[in-house]
Amino acid sequence: MVHVARVVLETVAPPGERFVAHLEGDHRMSFDNRSSREAASPVQSLLGALGSCSGIDVLGILRKKRQAVTGYEVRVEGRRREEHPRIFTHIEVLHRLRGTRLDPAAIAEAIRLSDTKYCTVHAMLEGVAEITSRFEILSDP
Repeated sequence: MVHVARVVLETVAPPGERFVAHLEGDHRMSFDNRSSREAASPVQSLLGALGSCSGIDVLGILRKKRQAVTGYEVRVEGRRREEHPRIFTHIEVLHRLRGTRLDPAAIAEAIRLSDTKYCTVHAMLEGVAEITSRFEILSDP
């Protein structure tokens, strides 16, 4: 069965500078031609989509592995080429975790599974940009 995703975009004042995307389930996202407090740029949103897709996968896998994650942050940084279209050439995904007796091997495996099997956004970007993933285990304060 093929899943069809739909998004409807409309401009908001001033026309052509900002779009609001109406997503399935009555969700909305704002996009701007540059980053602002009210909206992200489409390029920033792409990095956010990669980080959240991977983070959701990794956290779910770690819960199944009974890892006690108490804090989790995903940082995504991308380098783009100078000429247009200014596509990403390299993207780094950094998973920063806190928890009780976290197993580094379990974390590495969860990230590997997300990167190679589950994360749709990663799969779409990997043919265009080199994507590296790494993790840090942080101490609880």
